[in-house]
Amino acid sequence: MERRSFLLSAAAGSAATVSALTSTAEATPGSPALALPVPAQSAALGTTGADWPKVGGNYGNQNHSTLRAITPKNVKKLGGAWHINLEGGSTSAYQQCTIVVQDGVLYVETTQQNVFAVNGRTGEVIWRTNLGTETTNMRGVAVAEGKVFTISGANIVYALDQLTGAVRWQKPLIVDDNGGDGGCSNDSGQCGGNSGGLAGAVVHFDGLIYVGTEGSTAGARGRGYALDANTGDVVWTFWGPPGPGEFGHDTWEGDSWKTGGAVPWIHPAVDPELGLVYWTFGNPYPRTDGSSRGGDNLFANSIVAIDAKTGERRWHFQSVHHDIWDADNVMAPVLADLLVDGRRRKVVVYGSKTCWFYILDRRTGEALHGMEERAVPQHAEHKTSPTQPFPGGEPFTDPFPRLDKATRPVPFYPVGGLYSVFWDRATIIFPGAGGGGDWGFPSFSPRTGYVYIGYGLVNSSYSNTHGGRVNTARPLGELFGGGLVAMDPRTNTVAWRKEGDWSLAHGNGILTTAGRVLFQGRPDGVLEAMDDTSGATLWTWQCGAGVNTIPVSYEIDGEQYVAVLAGGNGLPFPDIPKGDHLWAFKLGGKVAPAPAPTPPSRRNQIRVAAVTGATAHNTVTLGRIWSSGSNSPGAAENTVAQNAMAPQYLTVPVGTEVTFTNPADNKQAHGAAAFFDAEFDTGLLMPGQSATHTFATAGEYFYNDPAFPQSTGKIVVQ
Repeated sequence: MERRSFLLSAAAGSAATVSALTSTAEATPGSPALALPVPAQSAALGTTGADWPKVGGNYGNQNHSTLRAITPKNVKKLGGAWHINLEGGSTSAYQQCTIVVQDGVLYVETTQQNVFAVNGRTGEVIWRTNLGTETTNMRGVAVAEGKVFTISGANIVYALDQLTGAVRWQKPLIVDDNGGDGGCSNDSGQCGGNSGGLAGAVVHFDGLIYVGTEGSTAGARGRGYALDANTGDVVWTFWGPPGPGEFGHDTWEGDSWKTGGAVPWIHPAVDPELGLVYWTFGNPYPRTDGSSRGGDNLFANSIVAIDAKTGERRWHFQSVHHDIWDADNVMAPVLADLLVDGRRRKVVVYGSKTCWFYILDRRTGEALHGMEERAVPQHAEHKTSPTQPFPGGEPFTDPFPRLDKATRPVPFYPVGGLYSVFWDRATIIFPGAGGGGDWGFPSFSPRTGYVYIGYGLVNSSYSNTHGGRVNTARPLGELFGGGLVAMDPRTNTVAWRKEGDWSLAHGNGILTTAGRVLFQGRPDGVLEAMDDTSGATLWTWQCGAGVNTIPVSYEIDGEQYVAVLAGGNGLPFPDIPKGDHLWAFKLGGKVAPAPAPTPPSRRNQIRVAAVTGATAHNTVTLGRIWSSGSNSPGAAENTVAQNAMAPQYLTVPVGTEVTFTNPADNKQAHGAAAFFDAEFDTGLLMPGQSATHTFATAGEYFYNDPAFPQSTGKIVVQ
C-alpha cells in the first residue's frame, strides 16, 4: 500500500486519478465530450490529403488525414483495392516501415534492404532498389527534391532517384573503427565500445535530411545527424551524451559519457516557423545499472529542441533523470496548436514509457500543465536521482502493476511501479522496458482535439547485470495486454480507453481522418477501424501478418485509399506473425482478406525444445540447467538464470507422476509452484529433498522457484 500511495499522490494528487482511468474503460459511442474547440493548425506544419508526404503525415507527426470520404457510416464497405507481397511471401523478417505517398506512388522499404515505388492505384511495382544484405530496422523514407532518402543496414545514407530508384549519392556515416579502441575518433567524435547504427525514418526539411542512431544496449554514444540533401555532406551532429565543454557534460560521472547511449532512434518533428527540430533521445547505458554513471545523464530520456540549420540546442526537457528503468520516452513527438484557457498554445506532446505525456510549449519548453519535481525511492548503489518530474494531469495508463490486468505479476518476485528501485534481486516493475506507450506512434486529430496513443501492459524483470543476472527480461509465463487511449491535451487527462488482449505500443501507429474514422493495427494481423469519438469497432481486416506500422491514407482521382504494410515485429511478443504484405483498401474493394496467421501467445512463452517425460525420467531437477547434449541436468547449481529447471520444458501424458528434486549437492533451498493456477506447489525443498505431483488434467502449467523466481519452467500435459 505504501508504494501505491506514493504513485497515486504523484499522479496528480489523489486516488481519484486511478479511478478515473478505470471508469472510462467502457465508454459508449458518443458519450465522451470532445476536446474542442481546436484552432486551425499552423499551415507551416504541412498537411495531408491526396499525398502522405512523410512518415508521421506532416512535420508535426500528427498522423492525421484530411480526407473524409471514408466515414463511420460506410467504412464497412472497405475492401482490398489491391495486395502484394513485397518479398515474395517471405516470413523470415519483420517489417517496421510506414508508407510515404506522393502523386499516387507509394514509397516503402523492407527489412531485407529493398526500397520500392509502387503504383497506388494498382499495386504494380514501378521500381525496386536493393541496398545490400546487412539488415536493420527500416522505418521509412523521405521523399523530396526528386529523391528518395533512406538508410541501410550497412550504415549508409542513400539518395535514390524518385523516378527510377537509381542511386544519386550515398554517404557512409558510421564505420567500424569509430572509437572502437575506447578512445574518441577525431573525425567522428564517437567514443568507446560500440559505434551503433543508423535508425529511424528519415525526415527532410528545407534542404536538409535528419537521420538518427541506435545502439544504447551496446554502449554506443548516440547522435542525430543533419545532412545536405543535395550532397550527403554532414552539416551538423548533435550528440546525446555531451562531450567536454558542451552543455550537459557535467551530468555524466567520469568518462561514462563516452559509452552513454542516449540514442535518437525514432524520427523527429519539425516546426518550420520556429526553425526547430524536436528530437527525443533514449535511455543511458548501462540500462539497468546506474552505479558507473552518476549524475542526471543529459540528454538521455530527453526531448531537445534543436536549431534546424545549426544544430544548436535551444531548450531541452529531461523526463527521467538518471534512468535505471529503460524508460526512454522516445516515441516520435507530436506538434499541435491548442486553445487552453482561451489562449492559443503551440505545444509538443512528448512521452511514452513512463505512462505520462509531457505537454510542453514548443517555443520555450515550458510545461503547459505545470511540472513538479517529487521525491522518489532511492538506492545508493544506483546513484539514483532524488527527484523525478511529474506533469499536471494524469497518466494515460496505470504506472504500476495491477492484479486485475495483464500486469498481474508472476508470483514470488519483488514488485514495484514507476521509479521503484531494485538491485541484485530480479524485481518486476511496470511500466517495463516495453510498457506504457513505448514507440507506438500517436495521432492528433483536429476534429476531436484528442491525442490517441496505443499502450502496452508488459511487466519487466529488472536487476543489475553483475554475475549474469537478469536484465530487463520479460518474466517467463508473464501475461501480455494493452490498449488504445484518447487523451485531452488541454488538461492532460484521459477521455476514454479501449483495453484488450494485445500490446499496441511497438510501432502500432494510429491514423485519424477527417472522415472521423481511426485506424490501428494489431500483432495478430488485424487492422481495425474505430469511431474516433469512442473507440467503438466499426470494421476489421485480416492482413496476414502483424501490423506494427502506421496506416496511411491517400487519394487518386477523388477516391480515398487506406494503405498499410503488415510484416509483424519481434517485440514484445517474439512470435508475432511476420510477412511482407502491402495492402491498399478502398470503398467497394474486391480483394479478400488474407488467411489468419497463428496469433502470438498471450503469455511470454518458454521456447526451448520440449523434453519428454521418458527422457527426463519424469523428474525436474531444481536449480540446474538442462544439457541437451547429454540429455541430463547440469552438474552445477545456478541461482540467477531463467532456465535453472532441468528440463525447463517437460511433456508428459495425463496421469503422470512428476518428481521435483533439489539435489543433495545444491547449496540453496529450491521449490516449484504453479502460476497463475493452483495445480501444484512443492513448498521449499532443502538440498536432498523431493516432492511429487500427479497431473490428472491436460493443459499447460507454468511454474517458478519461490526462492529464485526468475527460474521458470513449463509442463505440458497431453
